[in-house]
Amino acid sequence: MESIIRLESVTKTYPIGPGVTALDNVELVVPEGQYLAVMGPSGSGKSTMLNLLGCLDRPTSGHYYLGGEDISTFSDNRLSDVRNRKIGFVFQSFNLIAWMTVLQNIELPLFYQGLSRRQRYTKSAELAEMVGLGNRLDHRPSQLSGGQMQRVAIARSLSNDPLVLLADEPTGNLDTQTGEEIMGIFDELHSRGRTILMVTHEPHIAACADRQITLRDGQIESDVNGKQEAGTS
Repeated sequence: MESIIRLESVTKTYPIGPGVTALDNVELVVPEGQYLAVMGPSGSGKSTMLNLLGCLDRPTSGHYYLGGEDISTFSDNRLSDVRNRKIGFVFQSFNLIAWMTVLQNIELPLFYQGLSRRQRYTKSAELAEMVGLGNRLDHRPSQLSGGQMQRVAIARSLSNDPLVLLADEPTGNLDTQTGEEIMGIFDELHSRGRTILMVTHEPHIAACADRQITLRDGQIESDVNGKQEAGTS
């Protein structure tokens, strides 16, 4: 199966004092269609890995291949283009624009891709319907619950039909029942073939994925395949 993500000997060092190594010679391959959860204690390298995979930062050394393309040394402009075209983001804090409606928040990435107004509306309305918000298109974030705001964020993350969906603690600000509903959406996306990489500190959330890796001190400490095995470990 074709790999969507490949990290080869990736190291990330921050020039703080003598230098802080956040990722240390990491090797990782994520095949197309895989649902991967990344766990680890604070300071283990989870956020750094997510930043690298989301093209928000570059490795100090090593190579990052996304969809077969080595983007390790891309310029800022080229990285921005990759983010807009190939990556969908879902954040713990939703990151919605308060003065925009549900529809406008979802269609924002499409505006930067140059789609017409009709094309943006059609695709965004379809995505809103998919996440159960077809009757909330004119609502603003302040008129929505936390779960509804996360549904908008998921719909927005899919508007550019990304190669990979990156989710950072997507249930962190939600109650248990609402979190389960959001994880149900991720399960449905995975069943449709979406490649998903999710950072979480909650074992029961990680167990929803079909592969779990644990980071510690910037290295992959464990790599477990299979929901059942992860849930019983």
